[in-house]
Amino acid sequence: MDDRNIIFMKRALELAALGKGSVSPNPMVGCVIVHKDKIIGEGYHQNYGEAHAEVKAIKSVADQRLLSESTVYVTLEPCSHYGKTPPCADLLIEKEIEKIVIASKDPFESVNGQGIQRLMDAGIETVVGVLEKEADEQNRRFMTSHQKNRPYIVLKWAQTSDGFIAKDNYDSKWISNDKSRQLVHKWRAEEDAILVGKNTALHDNPSLTVRHWSGRNPLRILLDKDLEINEDSNLYDSDADTIIFNSKLEKEIESNRWIKLQDFSIEAILGQLQQLSVQSVIVEGGAQILNSFIKNNCWDEARVFTANQKFGAGIESPSMEWEPTNESTVLDDNLKLYRNNNG
Repeated sequence: MDDRNIIFMKRALELAALGKGSVSPNPMVGCVIVHKDKIIGEGYHQNYGEAHAEVKAIKSVADQRLLSESTVYVTLEPCSHYGKTPPCADLLIEKEIEKIVIASKDPFESVNGQGIQRLMDAGIETVVGVLEKEADEQNRRFMTSHQKNRPYIVLKWAQTSDGFIAKDNYDSKWISNDKSRQLVHKWRAEEDAILVGKNTALHDNPSLTVRHWSGRNPLRILLDKDLEINEDSNLYDSDADTIIFNSKLEKEIESNRWIKLQDFSIEAILGQLQQLSVQSVIVEGGAQILNSFIKNNCWDEARVFTANQKFGAGIESPSMEWEPTNESTVLDDNLKLYRNNNG
């Protein structure tokens, strides 16, 4: 593989990462334009509904005449359909780009190779697959949504050193330390939604916001089949939108929406979220909910904090039978990260 292709695609991936947490349900995309081994333009998809990376990069080129002698590096196949913006493939053809290097094919059914074919039919030299693995990893939420027809699922919990997630009275505040909790708020800002069950809402009264981090609050999802959570709960405030999955009613009041379900299986809930264009969910408990996702093999990542403190008795933490892919410390907390390659 041409070393120049790798160098410039790595830069495009760096740019794409700047859109994390701001572009969903679109993918993160970065674009670099190179003329005679010199970068003359850059861009990335900054916010959902706004201009795509290729448009931003092309606009950044001071001398537009150089485009016909340039190579475009883009981390995802240029779109070939009209969505919030016109097709990027058409723009590249219009600008008579000499060559395009693409990291990964777009699995979205309205694109899915059609952008690549359009570029090739226009006579543009097209190379596909440069740093494809890295690009797919970066956009794993988008890829999972379109390839598995469900959101990307991140499980998170904190447990004591003797293996409990909460005391017998469901009290779990606070197992992990301040720095770990701040990291969790950062994670929340990176996902579309955050999900908890009735017991967590009842006993912890969480806000599920990013108040200890800078970023957007995720959509809050509450599983409350029999509507047992009072509407003075923090989850019903106006700090973030909330969906309450239940078996009794459908209504919408300000930032809160009640959705009635006949089927409360994990698959049915994820199907509903997929229909709502929720591309990723961080699941924060409690133990019954977490175990349900694990049992049904409906998860992609797990992030588990283990603190030094002990409860002696209580509600047991979920059991992970996988080997962690990464292990680190956050002050005195141990953090293990798991990946499910068979979900």
